[in-house]
Amino acid sequence: MRNRRNLTILVLGALLLTASIQVAAQQNEEPQPMGFFITSVSSGNGGDLGGLEGADAHCQALAEAVGAGDRTWRAYLSTQAAGGSPAVNARDRIGAGPWANSEGVIIASDVDDLHYNNANIRYEYALNERGERVNSGALGDSPSWHDVLTGTQLDGTAFPPGEDRTCSNWTSSGDGSAMVGHHDRFRFTTPGSPWNMAHPSRSCSQEALVATGGNGLFYCFAAR
Repeated sequence: MRNRRNLTILVLGALLLTASIQVAAQQNEEPQPMGFFITSVSSGNGGDLGGLEGADAHCQALAEAVGAGDRTWRAYLSTQAAGGSPAVNARDRIGAGPWANSEGVIIASDVDDLHYNNANIRYEYALNERGERVNSGALGDSPSWHDVLTGTQLDGTAFPPGEDRTCSNWTSSGDGSAMVGHHDRFRFTTPGSPWNMAHPSRSCSQEALVATGGNGLFYCFAAR
């Protein structure tokens, strides 16, 4: 009986020691650097972002303004095949992850987690580079900016050529349309609107993007 009691005490002691080591390790873990944000400001020119290069430069400049310019930033945008140029998939542009917001909350651990496991892109965590929440009319903010430009299908790939879903590959501020996602993922269903594919915009002008429920904002990810 005494031996059994001693064994029990040893086992409990080992379990407590293991738990203490795990807690200490978690406390000593360095928080993940910011690897994701929604742009705080748009280009101001509707869906004309200067192509992918211009959109990437916008992400980089905003990151640099808050001290995160040491990472390489990419816009989460797809382009459609046109004029002999192949399509570009947003999911292939953003690195491998993990990505954290400005508060260190992990948005997704990798590309598949981002697209298939309902990543933490929602009103509470989808912050801009300054750590601010982005307006959601569904949650009482005005104006509503919950439309986020993506030009992308649910799995992160580009739309087939034909019907414009990228504002002429992010060069049009007039004709055309862009697929948008909802950063607040709000709809009268569960789990809510997808963060990267909710509906197309009315057209590509800044006025149309605002009228649709956005402001020409888009997602930025640290590719490395």
